[in-house]
Amino acid sequence: MRSRCRKAAVFLLIVCLLGGTLLSGCRRTGDAAPKVSDRGIMHEEEFGGVYVDLSIEDFNALGFAFGDRVDVTFSNGYRLEGIPYYNGYYTQVGEPLLVGYPGYPYIKAVINNGDDLWTLAALKESDRAEITRVEQGAFLDIQNARDIHYKDDRKLFPSDEVFANFRSVRTGGIRENTLYRAASPCDNQHSRAPYVDRLIAEAGVNCIIDLADNEDKIEGYISSEGFDSPYFLSLYNDGKVIPLALNVNFSSEEFRSKLVTGLTEMAERDGPYLVHCTEGKDRTGFVCMLLEALCGSNCSEIVDDYMITYDNYYGITKSADAARYDVIVENVLYPMLREVVGDDSVDLETADLAEYAERYLMELGMKEEQVAALKQKLGR
Repeated sequence: MRSRCRKAAVFLLIVCLLGGTLLSGCRRTGDAAPKVSDRGIMHEEEFGGVYVDLSIEDFNALGFAFGDRVDVTFSNGYRLEGIPYYNGYYTQVGEPLLVGYPGYPYIKAVINNGDDLWTLAALKESDRAEITRVEQGAFLDIQNARDIHYKDDRKLFPSDEVFANFRSVRTGGIRENTLYRAASPCDNQHSRAPYVDRLIAEAGVNCIIDLADNEDKIEGYISSEGFDSPYFLSLYNDGKVIPLALNVNFSSEEFRSKLVTGLTEMAERDGPYLVHCTEGKDRTGFVCMLLEALCGSNCSEIVDDYMITYDNYYGITKSADAARYDVIVENVLYPMLREVVGDDSVDLETADLAEYAERYLMELGMKEEQVAALKQKLGR
């Protein structure tokens, strides 16, 4: 009898061990830590990064989900620990992430607007990748707050101004009807350009700082079928459009160099001014934040103006969606302000942002008299 019990116990132990081994190799939905191993990699050369040979759908079917914290380890020993897995580029500039961006053929490990991860990690085509989830939903608040989309149908918006994300910047010491911000008046990919064009004509805008385009792109818009921005065209033909073609990495040397060039030229022109990129959200948000700070706006005023864009496009307000509102302020706007302040220990709520903005521009190469001229052009 004892012999039979011992044999049964051994048999059960073997079954358990084999079962555990088989399960650990599968790591499908419901497992504590889904994992994929020995996957091929490819260099994504256009924007820089590393494709891992798994479609987004197949990867998620294994139990991974947007908002998870994951480890990515390459066979050459290079490792990314505890990075987020998002469906968009929601990390801070220069930070790594695993992204399953809609339309991508594979999941991608990448440095957000930073160095090419393929080069940084010294990878070769023969290298392989392993991905393990280390915490489920660790970044779900950011995923949910940033995974937002808007429509390009004017009928869904209460006014032309809201649809065009158009408004006068009135914070701090900026004179009324001097500085405007909006979506693009020339790039009509979101069907907003003609609306912006009519609004800036009514406002009498005399100088446009185009953060998104170079002259070749502008010429392409103008020559395209259906171009309907006559006021923009008149300003462009009169040399009153300053095309900067900024990238979205506000900490890069290219961004800083072009920014100083544009603001120096802006100080030599007469307003009213329009600052725009494509949507009037990110690059426009940074430049308007900087100009507002320079002219004496406090942190609360800058937040209020910046978040109008999220109300216009997505209906996100402090009262209607406090959780998303706070995540966007903390993870999108505050890093912009800290780039200007240059010190993470500074309390943004009480800081003299005008002093920091002036110092920032001079450190980037503007002369004291050029900064003073810019303030004079905008200020009361």
